[in-house]
Amino acid sequence: MAEANLEGLEARQEIPLTIPETDNKTALVIAAHPDDADFGAAGTSILWSNEGWTFNYLVCTDGSKGTADPGMSPSDLIRIRRDEQREAARRAGAKEVFFLDNVDGELEVTRPFLGDVVRIVRQLKPYAVFTHDPEAFIVRNSFINHSDHRNTGHVAIDAIYPTARDRLNFPEQIAEGLDTHNVKEIFIWGSEKANFDVDISDVVEQKIHALNAHVSQGLGAENADSDFLKFVRERWRGEDGRYTERFRRVVLFR
Repeated sequence: MAEANLEGLEARQEIPLTIPETDNKTALVIAAHPDDADFGAAGTSILWSNEGWTFNYLVCTDGSKGTADPGMSPSDLIRIRRDEQREAARRAGAKEVFFLDNVDGELEVTRPFLGDVVRIVRQLKPYAVFTHDPEAFIVRNSFINHSDHRNTGHVAIDAIYPTARDRLNFPEQIAEGLDTHNVKEIFIWGSEKANFDVDISDVVEQKIHALNAHVSQGLGAENADSDFLKFVRERWRGEDGRYTERFRRVVLFR
């Protein structure tokens, strides 16, 4: 499978710095694990949903390894994390959460995985897709970008272009009644090449509330003095005191 090529997609583009003006106000957030979508884009989901957009989440792994609790079984953790993600999405204004059954920590770039993502893109027909950075191994010189994150971003980009567009890619989906689709914009979080800031200052508490739904991940503390909330406020607060979600925005003219 060809390597995702963001530089080629961005050639000769001028990036507008506003919420897109479009009749198709549908967005899809493609995330590796339960809670990734909320870390990456919950504030934007809240803000844009207030402006009439419909957000949906696609979670690509089952979250079955995200615990340090020796008494927690993978099957129980999958169920708990799915319930937590549905609640977090509700708090973030998202309409629906779709789950794939890939095993947490074992996600690879494969044709079947690509087909699953293409199916959702063709089904929902989003104007915009939000996802992980497929290129970054280290983010902000502070943490390693999980391989599941990179592979999710890679497949998301490949699904957007050219796979969901082309009728002869996964023609069985076309035979089932789905049609091809051209995504118009990509928003990539965790990128060192961010070119687009969304000011989430007015909804940062709602973003935190969405993250607090992930109790199994230790994110459920509502105490204003908790280490988690201190981390959140540091992570998204800029030098000017505003809270922002930062993206590498790619506008596709095809």
